[in-house]
Amino acid sequence: MIDIRFLRENPEIVKQNIRNKFQEKKLPLVDEVIELDRAARRAKGDADELRAARNRLSKEIGVCYAHGEREKAEQLKSQVAEGGEKLAQLERQEAELNAKVNEIMMIIPNIIDPSVPIGRDDTENVELQRFGEPVIPAFEVPYHTEIMEKLSGIDLEAARKVAGNGFYYLLGDVARLHSAVIAYARDFMIDRGFTYCIPPYMIRSNVVSGVMSFEEMDAMMYKIEGEDLFLIGTSEHSMIGKFIDTIIRQEELPYALTSYSPCFRKEKGAHGIEERGVYRIHQFEKQEMVVVCHPDESKVWFDRLWQNTVDFFRSLDIPVRTLECCSGDLADLKVKSIDVEAWSPRQQKYFEVGSCSNLGDAQARRLKIRIAGKDGKYYAHTLNNTVVAPPRMLIAFLENNLNADGSVNIPEALRPYMGGKEKIG
Repeated sequence: MIDIRFLRENPEIVKQNIRNKFQEKKLPLVDEVIELDRAARRAKGDADELRAARNRLSKEIGVCYAHGEREKAEQLKSQVAEGGEKLAQLERQEAELNAKVNEIMMIIPNIIDPSVPIGRDDTENVELQRFGEPVIPAFEVPYHTEIMEKLSGIDLEAARKVAGNGFYYLLGDVARLHSAVIAYARDFMIDRGFTYCIPPYMIRSNVVSGVMSFEEMDAMMYKIEGEDLFLIGTSEHSMIGKFIDTIIRQEELPYALTSYSPCFRKEKGAHGIEERGVYRIHQFEKQEMVVVCHPDESKVWFDRLWQNTVDFFRSLDIPVRTLECCSGDLADLKVKSIDVEAWSPRQQKYFEVGSCSNLGDAQARRLKIRIAGKDGKYYAHTLNNTVVAPPRMLIAFLENNLNADGSVNIPEALRPYMGGKEKIG
């Protein structure tokens, strides 16, 4: 969420940012919120004057009673009562106007970083760098669920009977591989200095509205009926929520956390064949990175975070590339975002396996996460990134480590988590 003072002073910058994100329908909101904010401040000013007058009259009433001027005191009391009604009216008006201002400010997109490429949607994202040599094997690579089925590692039919489409049973070595990847990701991040955390898997609505836009919430999150609780779509939500309404001493920063959680998503809409199987599902597990830091350090942390994901996948012999998200593909709270995509030998193209985001002070402003520094209090910056999210990651793993006989190689880094196995088949 943008600082209202910045919007007041720089309305044209805010409008150009909206144009850069191809959200022209939001342009009138800038002028609307400026007028509402002006009215709210005017109501506050009038209310402050009435409070000052009330205090002054109250002192006069005391003096009148002390001097026996009862009639004059009663007249002054009548003025105080009349002013009290006007004050209550102004306070209600100010509260209503501020609520409208806040509602609109939650919709206006955050100011994107100047380095973000301007583009309408994900088709205009920009490739930055490739890591590892993409390999196309001499044999045909089956669809990922076929690989899993030949390893007796998945049962989608039973899952459909139990929970419907978008769910799965993982079995045997494939299930073990899934858990091994998560355990390895945990230790990989701990070795890089991150603090391991297991967060709550449900969060309240005030945390939801603090970490994401209303559009994202509606498309992603499952609500617990009859309770003010939502199932998390990623542990980033509850990890950032951990700091809600806190003042952090500057010397405590940065907080670099890596969290494990199951994740639950609606994943609305129809999907093509490449998004079936275990690619786009309602339930999955993820190892995440979350950083809360000083504003001056967020750019450095952003580069560290996406590099961690690249290094993790390369340690498992999976070629990846980084892709910068263009302006139109950025969620409204994001300042800058880079996707990490893994190579698919079957499709002979890359597909997304992680997303690194710098949100500036947008989440901190909504959740009141402040830093107490030597120059006063100010909002923290928050960042997040995926380490790994199986079972989608297993698609890349299985395809890139598949042998012609249907067996799958286990990279050296993962063998301690697979009982020393060098391959499964």
